[in-house]
Amino acid sequence: MSMPPSTVDSLPLPRWAYVPGESDEICADQDRLWQAKSLVPSRFHGYVPARHPALRYAIALNDGGYFWESQEVLEAVWAAAPQGGRERTLLRACIQIASANLRLRVSKPHAAARLFGEALGELNHLGERKTMAGGDGFVDGFPTAALAKLLKAKLELPLLSIADWVEIGDRRDRPDLKQNA
Repeated sequence: MSMPPSTVDSLPLPRWAYVPGESDEICADQDRLWQAKSLVPSRFHGYVPARHPALRYAIALNDGGYFWESQEVLEAVWAAAPQGGRERTLLRACIQIASANLRLRVSKPHAAARLFGEALGELNHLGERKTMAGGDGFVDGFPTAALAKLLKAKLELPLLSIADWVEIGDRRDRPDLKQNA
Protein backbone atom coordinates (compact mmCIF):
# COMPACT_ATOMS: atom_id res chain seq x y z
CA MET A 1 0.00 0.00 0.00
CA SER A 2 2.78 2.38 -0.87
CA MET A 3 1.73 5.82 -2.05
CA PRO A 4 3.60 7.90 -4.62
CA PRO A 5 5.64 10.66 -2.96
CA SER A 6 4.05 13.32 -5.16
CA THR A 7 0.62 12.81 -3.54
CA VAL A 8 1.62 14.83 -0.48
CA ASP A 9 2.70 17.71 -2.69
CA SER A 10 -0.83 18.01 -4.09
CA LEU A 11 -2.20 18.78 -0.61
CA PRO A 12 -1.75 22.48 -0.01
CA LEU A 13 -0.58 23.72 3.34
CA PRO A 14 -3.27 25.49 5.38
CA ARG A 15 -3.76 29.16 4.69
CA TRP A 16 -2.90 29.94 8.34
CA ALA A 17 -1.79 28.11 11.46
CA TYR A 18 -4.44 27.68 14.11
CA VAL A 19 -3.21 28.52 17.61
CA PRO A 20 -5.55 27.71 20.53
CA GLY A 21 -6.25 30.73 22.66
CA GLU A 22 -5.43 33.14 19.85
CA SER A 23 -8.44 32.29 17.67
CA ASP A 24 -11.53 30.11 17.73
CA GLU A 25 -11.21 26.53 16.49
CA ILE A 26 -13.78 27.45 13.88
CA CYS A 27 -10.99 29.54 12.33
CA ALA A 28 -8.84 26.48 11.67
CA ASP A 29 -8.49 25.57 8.01
CA GLN A 30 -10.78 22.54 8.41
CA ASP A 31 -11.14 21.95 4.65
CA ARG A 32 -7.44 21.23 4.20
CA LEU A 33 -7.36 19.01 7.28
CA TRP A 34 -10.39 17.10 6.04
CA GLN A 35 -8.62 16.46 2.72
CA ALA A 36 -5.64 14.94 4.53
CA LYS A 37 -7.70 12.94 7.02
CA SER A 38 -9.85 11.52 4.22
CA LEU A 39 -6.73 9.79 2.87
CA VAL A 40 -6.42 7.73 6.07
CA PRO A 41 -8.02 4.29 5.82
CA SER A 42 -10.24 3.04 8.61
CA ARG A 43 -7.42 0.65 9.49
CA PHE A 44 -3.89 0.00 8.28
CA HIS A 45 -3.04 -3.69 7.88
CA GLY A 46 0.29 -4.78 9.34
CA TYR A 47 2.02 -1.40 9.37
CA VAL A 48 1.68 2.25 8.41
CA PRO A 49 3.48 2.87 5.11
CA ALA A 50 6.26 5.41 5.45
CA ARG A 51 5.19 7.10 2.22
CA HIS A 52 1.49 7.34 3.05
CA PRO A 53 0.36 10.83 1.95
CA ALA A 54 -1.55 11.70 5.15
CA LEU A 55 1.45 10.76 7.29
CA ARG A 56 3.86 12.70 5.10
CA TYR A 57 1.49 15.67 5.09
CA ALA A 58 1.21 15.61 8.90
CA ILE A 59 5.00 15.66 9.19
CA ALA A 60 5.23 18.47 6.64
CA LEU A 61 2.64 20.41 8.64
CA ASN A 62 4.71 20.12 11.83
CA ASP A 63 7.92 21.02 10.06
CA GLY A 64 6.21 24.02 8.46
CA GLY A 65 5.00 25.38 11.82
CA TYR A 66 1.41 24.10 11.63
CA PHE A 67 1.60 22.24 14.92
CA TRP A 68 -2.09 21.94 15.82
CA GLU A 69 -2.92 20.82 12.28
CA SER A 70 -0.10 18.28 12.36
CA GLN A 71 -1.35 16.83 15.62
CA GLU A 72 -4.88 16.49 14.17
CA VAL A 73 -3.71 14.51 11.12
CA LEU A 74 -1.19 12.44 13.11
CA GLU A 75 -3.95 11.43 15.52
CA ALA A 76 -6.07 10.20 12.59
CA VAL A 77 -3.15 8.11 11.30
CA TRP A 78 -2.42 6.83 14.83
CA ALA A 79 -6.06 5.75 15.27
CA ALA A 80 -5.83 3.64 12.10
CA ALA A 81 -2.42 2.14 12.96
CA PRO A 82 -2.27 -1.51 14.05
CA GLN A 83 -2.73 -1.96 17.81
CA GLY A 84 0.60 -2.68 19.51
CA GLY A 85 2.54 -1.92 16.33
CA ARG A 86 5.86 -0.11 16.24
CA GLU A 87 4.39 2.61 14.04
CA ARG A 88 1.81 3.36 16.72
CA THR A 89 4.62 4.03 19.22
CA LEU A 90 6.46 6.29 16.79
CA LEU A 91 3.24 8.09 15.88
CA ARG A 92 2.55 8.71 19.57
CA ALA A 93 6.02 10.28 19.89
CA CYS A 94 5.36 12.46 16.83
CA ILE A 95 2.01 13.59 18.25
CA GLN A 96 3.74 14.53 21.51
CA ILE A 97 6.39 16.48 19.61
CA ALA A 98 3.78 18.41 17.60
CA SER A 99 1.90 19.11 20.83
CA ALA A 100 5.10 20.24 22.55
CA ASN A 101 5.88 22.54 19.63
CA LEU A 102 2.42 24.06 19.98
CA ARG A 103 3.00 24.56 23.72
CA LEU A 104 6.21 26.42 22.88
CA ARG A 105 4.27 28.65 20.48
CA VAL A 106 1.82 29.62 23.27
CA SER A 107 4.66 30.22 25.76
CA LYS A 108 4.24 27.12 27.91
CA PRO A 109 7.83 25.84 28.05
CA HIS A 110 7.33 23.53 31.04
CA ALA A 111 4.44 21.71 29.34
CA ALA A 112 6.56 21.48 26.20
CA ALA A 113 9.45 19.97 28.15
CA ARG A 114 7.13 17.39 29.70
CA LEU A 115 5.81 16.41 26.26
CA PHE A 116 9.31 16.27 24.77
CA GLY A 117 10.25 13.99 27.68
CA GLU A 118 7.29 11.71 26.98
CA ALA A 119 8.21 11.60 23.29
CA LEU A 120 11.80 10.73 24.22
CA GLY A 121 10.49 7.88 26.39
CA GLU A 122 8.47 6.55 23.43
CA LEU A 123 11.51 6.74 21.16
CA ASN A 124 13.68 4.99 23.72
CA HIS A 125 11.04 2.26 24.06
CA LEU A 126 10.93 1.97 20.29
CA GLY A 127 14.71 1.55 20.20
CA GLU A 128 14.33 -1.54 22.38
CA ARG A 129 11.95 -3.17 19.90
CA LYS A 130 13.10 -5.13 16.86
CA THR A 131 13.01 -3.28 13.54
CA MET A 132 13.02 -4.65 10.02
CA ALA A 133 15.85 -3.40 7.86
CA GLY A 134 14.58 -2.18 4.53
CA GLY A 135 10.90 -2.45 5.47
CA ASP A 136 8.23 -0.13 4.07
CA GLY A 137 6.75 0.84 7.44
CA PHE A 138 6.98 4.29 8.99
CA VAL A 139 9.34 3.12 11.70
CA ASP A 140 11.61 1.19 9.29
CA GLY A 141 14.48 3.49 8.42
CA PHE A 142 13.14 6.37 10.55
CA PRO A 143 16.04 8.20 12.26
CA THR A 144 14.76 7.36 15.74
CA ALA A 145 18.17 7.65 17.41
CA ALA A 146 18.83 11.07 15.85
CA LEU A 147 15.43 12.41 16.92
CA ALA A 148 15.94 11.01 20.44
CA LYS A 149 19.36 12.71 20.60
CA LEU A 150 17.81 16.02 19.54
CA LEU A 151 15.05 15.75 22.14
CA LYS A 152 17.58 14.91 24.83
CA ALA A 153 19.60 18.01 23.90
CA LYS A 154 16.47 20.17 24.07
CA LEU A 155 15.63 18.76 27.50
CA GLU A 156 19.09 19.68 28.79
CA LEU A 157 18.42 23.37 28.09
CA PRO A 158 17.60 25.43 31.21
CA LEU A 159 14.39 26.78 29.66
CA LEU A 160 12.81 26.11 26.28
CA SER A 161 11.62 28.89 23.95
CA ILE A 162 9.71 29.00 20.65
CA ALA A 163 13.08 28.74 18.88
CA ASP A 164 13.49 25.24 20.34
CA TRP A 165 10.66 23.60 18.39
CA VAL A 166 11.54 20.27 16.80
CA GLU A 167 11.16 19.10 13.22
CA ILE A 168 10.06 15.51 12.75
CA GLY A 169 10.65 14.89 9.07
CA ASP A 170 13.38 14.73 6.55
CA ARG A 171 13.82 18.21 5.13
CA ARG A 172 14.54 16.70 1.72
CA ASP A 173 10.88 15.57 1.53
CA ARG A 174 9.57 19.15 1.34
CA PRO A 175 12.26 21.56 0.10
CA ASP A 176 9.63 24.31 -0.12
CA LEU A 177 9.29 24.43 3.66
CA LYS A 178 11.41 26.80 5.70
CA GLN A 179 14.01 24.87 7.67
CA ASN A 180 14.18 25.33 11.43
CA ALA A 181 17.74 26.43 12.16
